[in-house]
Amino acid sequence: MARVTTNTTTCTLPSSKQSISFSLLQSKFSCLRFQFTNIHVRITCRYGGGGNSRLEDSRKYQQQNSSKDDDQALDVNTIRSNTVRLIDDQQNMVGIVSKSAAIQMAEDAELDLVILSPDADPPVVKLMDYNKYRYEQQKKKREQQKKSAALRMDQKELKMGYNIDVHDYSVRLRAAQKFLKDGDKVKVIVNLKGRENEFRNNAIELLKRFRNDIGELGIEESKNLRDKNMFMVLIPNKVVVQKEPSKKKVKSKSTETGVSASV
Repeated sequence: MARVTTNTTTCTLPSSKQSISFSLLQSKFSCLRFQFTNIHVRITCRYGGGGNSRLEDSRKYQQQNSSKDDDQALDVNTIRSNTVRLIDDQQNMVGIVSKSAAIQMAEDAELDLVILSPDADPPVVKLMDYNKYRYEQQKKKREQQKKSAALRMDQKELKMGYNIDVHDYSVRLRAAQKFLKDGDKVKVIVNLKGRENEFRNNAIELLKRFRNDIGELGIEESKNLRDKNMFMVLIPNKVVVQKEPSKKKVKSKSTETGVSASV
C-alpha cells in the first residue's frame, strides 16, 4: 500500500497497479498523476504559506452560496477593506466589524451578506435572505409596470371631411365614445386640401359639434384650428367612465327583477 499526503488530502492506493508521477506547474502549485489500468486521476495541490484566513472565509462563504446567480452584491471578495459597517436582518445597525466576522455572522444565521454601499468607508453590508429580497423587488417592479401600463393611454385617430354626411358622422361619433370608454385618447382630424381651405369655418364648426356631442365622456386636451390639418384631442373623463359599468349593473339587476316578478 502507498500513502500520498498533500496539504488537505490523504490517499491510500494499492501497491500492485499504481504508477505515480510528479510535475511542477507553477511556483505554488504541483500536480500528481495516478495511472491505473482503466482509471487516470490527476490531483493539483497548492503548497507553501499558511494562507489568508479572511480570504479562506470569503471563499468558503461563496462556495456555500454558489447556487445563487452571479451578483455583484454578493461578491464579498470585491471588498478590499478589512472592516465593514454591518446592518442585521432586523434593520438594526450592528456597527463596524471585521469583514471575516461579518461573513461568519452570515454563515451562523444562514443568511446572505449583501453589499449595499461598496464605495462607502467602510463599505456597508447587510444580513438578509437575498433570494427573498430579490423576489419581492421583482414583484414590486411588475406591479409598478402594470400600474404604469394601465395609466398609459393609446391614441386612436378618426378622420373626417368638412362635408361629412350624417351616417359617417354618427359612425365616427360612436367609435370615439367607445374609445373613450375603453380609456383611450381620441384624435379627431379634419383635413382641408387645396381649395377646401375656403371652408375652414365649416371644419371648425364640425369639430365644435363633435366636441359637444361627446359631452362629459371626454375632456379636451389639445387642439389646432389654424393649419390645414385641424385636429382636436380628447381624453377620457375618468369620473364619467368609471360610472358607466355601475349603470350597466343597475340595468341588469332591474331586468332580472322584472323577469322574476313576471314569473
